[in-house]
Amino acid sequence: MSPNDESNDEKVFEITCPHCGAVIWVDGENRNILKTERVARKKESLDDLLAREKTKKDGMATKFEATASLEKQKKDKAKEAFEKAFATSGEQPPDKE
Repeated sequence: MSPNDESNDEKVFEITCPHCGAVIWVDGENRNILKTERVARKKESLDDLLAREKTKKDGMATKFEATASLEKQKKDKAKEAFEKAFATSGEQPPDKE
């Protein structure tokens, strides 16, 4: 069998996108895209959408609380270091207004 006798199908590669599932057919010889096909997305119900959004909202609330707690810890450590520095210098920290 000579190279000219090969069928055209053997020179075409089918590539599937792992993210969206789209399929692309590429000519292996000249590397042109021959055809693309998008996969139809599954329709979600309103309940599924609401449940997913509630999960996202709860996750954001948790992240916000963790960030606020971390910021409070940083502020407390900075205040403690500030007071310690004044204690070692023998001076009094300035009064808050």
